[in-house]
Amino acid sequence: MKKKLLFVNESLALAGGEKSLIALLSCLNPDLYEIDLQLFRYGGELDGLVPDFVNILPPLPYAEFVSKTWKQQLFSIFKRKNASYLKARLKYSFSLRKGQFNHPEKAQLYWEATQNAIDASSKKYDIAIAYAQVIPTFYVMDKVAAKQKIAWINAKPNFPEKNLQFQLKYYRKYDFIIPVSDITYQQCAALMPELVPKMHILYDIVDYKSILKMADLFLPPFKNSTFNILTVARLNLRSKRYDITLEACKILKEKGRDFHWYALGEGDYRPEMEEYIQKHGLGDCFTLLGTDANPYPYFKAADLYVQTSQYESYGISIAEARMLNLPIVTTKFDTVELQIRDRKNGLITDLDPEKVADAIVTLMDNKELYDSMVYNLKNEEKENQDTIKYFEKLIFEDKVQSEMHGNDNF
Repeated sequence: MKKKLLFVNESLALAGGEKSLIALLSCLNPDLYEIDLQLFRYGGELDGLVPDFVNILPPLPYAEFVSKTWKQQLFSIFKRKNASYLKARLKYSFSLRKGQFNHPEKAQLYWEATQNAIDASSKKYDIAIAYAQVIPTFYVMDKVAAKQKIAWINAKPNFPEKNLQFQLKYYRKYDFIIPVSDITYQQCAALMPELVPKMHILYDIVDYKSILKMADLFLPPFKNSTFNILTVARLNLRSKRYDITLEACKILKEKGRDFHWYALGEGDYRPEMEEYIQKHGLGDCFTLLGTDANPYPYFKAADLYVQTSQYESYGISIAEARMLNLPIVTTKFDTVELQIRDRKNGLITDLDPEKVADAIVTLMDNKELYDSMVYNLKNEEKENQDTIKYFEKLIFEDKVQSEMHGNDNF
């Protein structure tokens, strides 16, 4: 019989964890699994890339309710008499006004306010997987019936002390906890040492064959005579540090360099970026492309990939650049050396705009170094099937092999 799996994620917006989820789903064998996918928000850029054999469940009634305008919500309450939805939404809104909260703290407030208004899943599963922290983690534990439950951790577990106790109530009940890198494992182990026996590293994966096909679907409007730089990331200040990106761009322009920098992504930092671009006259050399469900033609057409992150659990966009043999300039973050060998397939530099600009200039001017990076990238191993292999060990074996445990590399 097929194993019945449920994956739960907040959305399929264009982001690293979501792309890794699509890749994982694409690599699973539909002859072995009956797979459902539950989202809290629909209409993300990657919705159309879910494999046909995956059943996308309809929106949760409460999530559908809060996606409406206030006028539509009031009409819905009057028509269906579901006042609990409005009570839950108001409780969450009032809680947010009491202070400044990070994402895990907001998720706790959300769940405390809304969990009684969110219906439990009507289906029973062999395996239920919360593929992202916080709300999916709470939902799978409280609202899903499954023989086994797995929690993915694909970002730094930034849990303040009070919030940590709330998180632990849930993680203690999970059968397995899956950090996606050695660094994420170490962070989780330091924060939740009692749960180390449940932790097993499964690296994020990319679907190489699909990437190659999608990279040829269209040609981006890049100028052939210009050195084209690409960054693919949420427009975010705290983790992606687009302020460093823009300052490096400004330095390159002041140096009189012939280049054009493209940023693919959306996020809450966009207004500040647009203001900076206008203020410093960068409109002729820096373009905000918005989002595209298929970023791979941009990787293929670019001359250089640049990432100015402060931290990454893995770095899916860097992995994608490597897949398409695109040399990389990246700032130092905890997991950078999982993928980048300095001066072999990219340059690692400090989180400083001058240093980033200098590294870019190095690869613009040093053709021998640039070409050697392309050669090395072409000869790298492109696929990581180990993640699928060890994921299936979790699914099919009652007792996980000791080789899977802890900080071992697969």
